[in-house]
Amino acid sequence: MRIMYCNPGIVEIGVFDGVLVVRLQGELDLGVSEGLRVRIDKELDRQRTKNLVFNFRDVKFIDSSGLGLVLGRYKKLAAQGGGVALTGTNSTIDRILELSGLFKIMRGYAGESEAIRALNGGGR
Repeated sequence: MRIMYCNPGIVEIGVFDGVLVVRLQGELDLGVSEGLRVRIDKELDRQRTKNLVFNFRDVKFIDSSGLGLVLGRYKKLAAQGGGVALTGTNSTIDRILELSGLFKIMRGYAGESEAIRALNGGGR
């Protein structure tokens, strides 16, 4: 199932094999992070899923509010026994995620399929 949105920061959001996949775009900064948080949380609740993949393929920049968005979803889902996986990062985003410590608590994957399999218990 695919659901298309035109919200700033989101290209697509949908559920694949029971995992919410959020394909992000542009800049994840203070101007879009709160709106993304509300949209993602609403979709997590509506779909009743406790696993989430953030795809950063089309993200050019992320600041502390964007990092907070990702960390907040991790904390919310971890408290429910779920998890968050990251995919599609470029070298700049990799560096920011590494320096922030997010790669210590969330794993990065080469692609969405691999991340979904891992979250569904098919290899971490």
